[in-house]
Amino acid sequence: MTKIQQLMKRGSEILGSKYAIMGGAMTWVSESNLVAALANNGVFGVLASGAMNGDLLKNEIEATQSKTSHNFGVNIIVMNPALQDLIDVCGEHKVSHVVLAGGLPDKATIDKIHSYGIQVMAFAPTLAIARRLFKQGIDALILEGSEAGGHVGTLSTMILIQDILLNLKEYPIFVAGGILRGEIIASLLQLGAVGCQLGTVFACCRESQMHPECKKAYFKANGRNAVVPVQLDKKFQIAPVRALENRATDEFVERQREVLRKFENGEVELVNGKLSLEHFWAGALRRAVQEGDVDRGSLMSGQIVEIIREERSIEEIVNTILSEAEEFLSKL
Repeated sequence: MTKIQQLMKRGSEILGSKYAIMGGAMTWVSESNLVAALANNGVFGVLASGAMNGDLLKNEIEATQSKTSHNFGVNIIVMNPALQDLIDVCGEHKVSHVVLAGGLPDKATIDKIHSYGIQVMAFAPTLAIARRLFKQGIDALILEGSEAGGHVGTLSTMILIQDILLNLKEYPIFVAGGILRGEIIASLLQLGAVGCQLGTVFACCRESQMHPECKKAYFKANGRNAVVPVQLDKKFQIAPVRALENRATDEFVERQREVLRKFENGEVELVNGKLSLEHFWAGALRRAVQEGDVDRGSLMSGQIVEIIREERSIEEIVNTILSEAEEFLSKL
């Protein structure tokens, strides 16, 4: 076993994968083809259920299981009205892990997932919330810094490492956001992380079904192009979404203004207003990923796009990470 695999051992055992590397759940991108390909290359893939209902998720899980015999997870948005149905589908299909996102899960939700024998992972933006989630019984935590693509928090990976990872070394924590090179992954494992999650690089990989025009846009972009739209009113908090700046970015601000007006006039409830904004991103993301609309589609991207310049296979990406990590560790 190599030095990097020894450092990954705890995380690999938690995930049931060869490497302690997770593929971030990306709506319309993390579908059965990509997730199965990741799993078959030793990476822990995670299906993005987004705004799916139970039937759609059932089909996607079955499609993934037909392409791989390895573990993979399902990312479920906590605010999804179909939450309970989605959990049941995961349980009935014996999914190994559920990743809860888009809000803070309650203990009853965590307990229900555990009742199916499924491990639970979640995100935490602060040390206090991380402690509470572990107390409620989650099996592992993902720290995702604001450098990441898609839905992000407000703090950078560097801050979360110092605030949460270094204070909770007894718990299994995966780190995400702005991570690609093997040296960085090896260093995070030495600091106490059990693994890392990567997203944007896998969205751009050869096995990804993302439209070729989208991939071209990523390869041309730099990190400064991956922005988070402004929040118009603090009373109506929304989950920030990092994407490459284009017309969709401006249209989201207009949609936000419209939903705010309806909320203030009592025409829409808070939770439904937030959900409609989620649907905006899901629709815009579909236009980009499936139709190649790089103007009005949403190109969710992390700032790591700064150093992604070509399409590579999953095998090549993973082998490069492992060789970089091994060379780094051999010099210590």
